[in-house]
Amino acid sequence: MLRSLHAGDEAALEAFLLQQADFSMFLRSNALAAGLDYHGHALEADYVAAFEGDRIVAVAAHCWNGMVLVQAPEQVAAVARAAVAHSGRAVTGTSGPAEQVVAARTALGLDDRPTPKFGREELFALDLADLVVPAPLADGRWIARPPHDVELDLVIDWRVDFMIEALHRSAGAGLRDEAAALMELVHGRRSHWLLLDAGRPVAYSAFNARLPDIVQVGGVWVPVDLRGRGYGRAVVAGSLLDARAQGVRRSVLFAERDDAKRAYRGLGYAVVGEYGFVLFT
Repeated sequence: MLRSLHAGDEAALEAFLLQQADFSMFLRSNALAAGLDYHGHALEADYVAAFEGDRIVAVAAHCWNGMVLVQAPEQVAAVARAAVAHSGRAVTGTSGPAEQVVAARTALGLDDRPTPKFGREELFALDLADLVVPAPLADGRWIARPPHDVELDLVIDWRVDFMIEALHRSAGAGLRDEAAALMELVHGRRSHWLLLDAGRPVAYSAFNARLPDIVQVGGVWVPVDLRGRGYGRAVVAGSLLDARAQGVRRSVLFAERDDAKRAYRGLGYAVVGEYGFVLFT
């Protein structure tokens, strides 16, 4: 049976997603932050699940920003199509376990649609008790902290650079507006960090999904002229130290570039699977 999810279905959804917690961070975090009913606000989505009895066995969510999130070990085509049909909105991309993302793209008839970003990326996980803290951060030479309000313009500029390089987006006025909206959302949730070396911002990191016990790192950025100095690794570590102090016990992230993978392994992360991330033009 397929049906849409609404307030009151939270426990059933969480029980299902916990079985694949590392691969379900966007779904779990968004559901916790914004609920299961859609009103057009940030982080909300139209959720459709497949049931066996009263137990969820697959889910897809068509989000406020057009992304389709899937966690569907079975019936991925059915729940993806049903979520998009239920929402009636355009699809801007898909995200979830890699093979499911490929299947959902096909089921939605989007195999021929141009994709500036089509990543089958390694998913890494880390128990924060095992975090390896870079020496310059541990001894206080470098400082990691949330950006101040006056630094938001810098953060937005860096996000634009990230979107062009990592997400293969085209530069233009609309891109900065999109970056600004996202950074203001993240800033309001206090879910991002700057690394400072001698008082100068040199790197950025954020949590693109967070729960009381687990966080997902995303959007890590080091300006091109500052790379190769360990700044990216350190800003991620600084964010995780703050999270650990608040009771978070685990972190996940997905990565495509070899230099980023080396940096994350240096913090103690290990590969746990393959994650899919598709953005359409």
